[in-house]
Amino acid sequence: MLIEKRKDLRWADISAGRSINLALSDRGLAALAAVGLDDEARSIAIPMHGRMIHDRSGASRVSPYSGREEDYINSISRTELNALLLDAADRYDEVQIMFETDCTEIALSSVDSRQSTRLAERKCLTAKPKDQDPIQVSAEIIIGADGAGSPTRQAIEKLMGHDFKSDSHFLSSGYKELHIPPTVSGEWRIEKNVLHIWPRGSYMAIALPNLDGSFTVTLFWPMEGDNSFGAISTEAELDAFFRKEFPDLYTELPDLAEDYFNNPTGKLGTLKCAPWHYAGHACLIGDACHPIVPFYGQGMNAAFEDTLVFMECYDADKGDWATIFSEFYRRRKPDTDAIADLALDNFYEMQDHVDDPAFMAKRTLEMKMEQEIPSYYSKYGLVTFREDLPYREALRQGRLQDKILLDMCHGGKVPDGSLQDVYSKLQERLVSSL
Repeated sequence: MLIEKRKDLRWADISAGRSINLALSDRGLAALAAVGLDDEARSIAIPMHGRMIHDRSGASRVSPYSGREEDYINSISRTELNALLLDAADRYDEVQIMFETDCTEIALSSVDSRQSTRLAERKCLTAKPKDQDPIQVSAEIIIGADGAGSPTRQAIEKLMGHDFKSDSHFLSSGYKELHIPPTVSGEWRIEKNVLHIWPRGSYMAIALPNLDGSFTVTLFWPMEGDNSFGAISTEAELDAFFRKEFPDLYTELPDLAEDYFNNPTGKLGTLKCAPWHYAGHACLIGDACHPIVPFYGQGMNAAFEDTLVFMECYDADKGDWATIFSEFYRRRKPDTDAIADLALDNFYEMQDHVDDPAFMAKRTLEMKMEQEIPSYYSKYGLVTFREDLPYREALRQGRLQDKILLDMCHGGKVPDGSLQDVYSKLQERLVSSL
């Protein structure tokens, strides 16, 4: 049984100000391919081949994600993707889905049975369907794919006490979603096959395309301070800020004030916890155990990759849930910690470093190497286009080669010599660092 708090997204609109598109890349596609849904997902996605970076004057340039034509990410509708997954689940008679149902309590502990001197395992959850009385659902196994505020995680933490470790970190910045509508003829107002970014140091805006010709714009901004959500209280202040800081974006936002003042301001946080399972009865997966900030576009992809690892563990130890859960946690925890750290790396890179001369020279060099040297991948490429490489190794290798290449490109100049010479020097330094 699947208990879902939200409405069936196939028939209901999501709330205003909540992202209607996601970034789907190779790791997520690999998981979808395992259940035969990758081609259908591609059919409802828009390829994005790089970042289009917009400066304060309104000028822009494209920074490709890779020198390989086949390497790109995809903007995909959250609603359409959910519909695809729900339609697939509906094909199985064994799967029952309860929509608009809150999980109000999860019980995993042993309780003294008044009918017996033995201890009885109480493994159940209390579900509250909308406008109905609560019901109790017996559950031999509970898998909590219930998001960053996971009731399953809270139940495990309550039972384990000090043996459960949890470390959360929130950025001083939050986010708010805005909207670029399509043209009258239903076309995209700005280039559709890129991720647009307006980097401004301590804040930025990004825009991803939707199938209907619109763009979802996300403003990442400090919560307090001179340039912040807290500093804007009137339409005049908002208008002046956007005219100055985002002039070319401003002209594409006819509903700026309405979106800004009506849409919620979200928080940006990372949580790492341990363990992800309890007594062979319950296990966490996805955002329930490793919510991250969105700046690598890997949150959904990491959660999908979780399912591949989980099924490998299940196939190896069918029926032994304690071993399945324990092995899944052992294998996956280091990689989810790594992508959490990488996402924070990319937050600072996207805000500011994309316009740094050494960074731009490094990207030029990396593009050329990716075009001519098949075995080379940038850090972004290792994370995004190498689904065969664990996140932990992408972090280790990617951070190191970034440091080496930035040293080589000091002053904003691509190093002299052939690409093969540069690549050989890079490999030598990588090997010597092991």
